[in-house]
Amino acid sequence: QVELVESGGGLVQPGGSLRLSCAASGVIFSLNVMGWYRQAPGKQRELVAAITSEDATNYADSVKGRFTISRDSAKKTVYLQMNSLKSEDTAVYYCNVRNIEVATLMTSDYWGQGTQVTVSS
Repeated sequence: QVELVESGGGLVQPGGSLRLSCAASGVIFSLNVMGWYRQAPGKQRELVAAITSEDATNYADSVKGRFTISRDSAKKTVYLQMNSLKSEDTAVYYCNVRNIEVATLMTSDYWGQGTQVTVSS
């Protein structure tokens, strides 16, 4: 059982910045991926950024150079620093943790409830 609690969303003007936080409780496997997804009205949920248990990162092309994903030293909280925000970034942002069993590579996904990010002047 993993619970994810998100914070940091809100209203920001174009060009502004926000930092999202996601605090995980429960068991995070040694092999895992933590990431952020977003879903805008009328669109599919998409991966924004992810970080692996070996600290590899990847980003959607639309956010490269603007967003940075990171974790705290305990690897229990994941952050998304969002700079140079655009109206196209408006969406509900969801934290995700994927636990991966080393022996079988079976995966289990856990989701936060979502936090609204609105970029508007």
